Amino acid sequence: MSKFLFVVQGEGRGHLTQAISLSEILTSAGHEVVAVLVGKGNNQKLPSFFQEAIQAPIETFPSPSLVYGQGKALRVWDTISTHLLKFPLYCKSVKYLKEQIDYYQPDAVINFYEMICGLYFSTYRPNIPCICIAHQYLLLHEQFDNISKHWFDRFLLNFNTKVTALGSTQKLALSFDKMENDLNRNIAVVPPLLRTEVKKLNPTSKPFVLAYITHHKLAEDIANWHENHRDVQIHCFWNNPDFSDEWAVRENLTFHQVNAEKFLTMMENCSGLVCTAGFESVCEAMYLGKPIMMVPVPNHIEQMINAHDGQRAGAGIASTEFDFSKFLAYLPQHQSIQTEFIDWQHEANRLFLHYLETLTQKPTQIFTFKPSGSRLGSWWRQLAFR
Repeated sequence: MSKFLFVVQGEGRGHLTQAISLSEILTSAGHEVVAVLVGKGNNQKLPSFFQEAIQAPIETFPSPSLVYGQGKALRVWDTISTHLLKFPLYCKSVKYLKEQIDYYQPDAVINFYEMICGLYFSTYRPNIPCICIAHQYLLLHEQFDNISKHWFDRFLLNFNTKVTALGSTQKLALSFDKMENDLNRNIAVVPPLLRTEVKKLNPTSKPFVLAYITHHKLAEDIANWHENHRDVQIHCFWNNPDFSDEWAVRENLTFHQVNAEKFLTMMENCSGLVCTAGFESVCEAMYLGKPIMMVPVPNHIEQMINAHDGQRAGAGIASTEFDFSKFLAYLPQHQSIQTEFIDWQHEANRLFLHYLETLTQKPTQIFTFKPSGSRLGSWWRQLAFR
């Protein structure tokens, strides 16, 4: 059996829940997760549901995260400038990863979209495989149906995605539905990783809408819409440390702090989900047959693409604003793809074990460039040609 070390980008809950799911798959097959290293921004707290679910030592380290400022929109240039200034700190994080990997001696490293891990493998080039897992790798697929607008934002997103995959042996791209593998780019298409708790639910449809927002400032939009539609019952999950676990704005509008168990219970019973187009939440709703309206955070290109792809796959509709009237009008027209999605997701255990066991049970060629010139130049060549 093999030993795996996880490196996880800790922003939001998507990559964290994917790590939980893969940990369950690996340990059930007799493998071991020796440690989980989570990259976090300055003000991020590691969710309690993750600490309770992962049966392995958990450590954190400083890592880049998105910058929103005081507004609702993602601030792209502030994100870039902030983290350029912090580059010396992130170099220390790269060294920290080396120390931890040297200590635990895993047979392979699983990278859940963490940039520091890509920089570590490019810098030190250890003789162990690195498998990158995220939905974002599907955006590099030659057959992916991308949006046509915001070309520069798409370039920045793909650049960031390539940084996370520096020195990687294999990229496993999570997808809403089946696609052929992209052998030229070393991308294998795999089903979403869902927690066991999701698969045990028995969905019903009760007269309330569930909402989930990744940036708490967007709560203002939901409250403003509800001011004139007070008969619609909405339960919204957010991550706002200034409020209690449960805050009733008014009758029929309640905000809840992120709580995995409570969220899944409400997902099980809601009539539909309105969310900020995070991949994981959309997949959970698709598995339960819930209609979805995906509302990307303003200026968040990744969520714009997720909303486009989710609508293409039949998950629901994309929107640019939290107009619940639009969603309520859509609900009677929704055509469920639950059966097709469940069939695809049930292939996850087999496919993930196939790829991971293949890479750890026989000699693996590590695809890296030979050093030539400066380290910065080496990184740039890998980003340009991978």
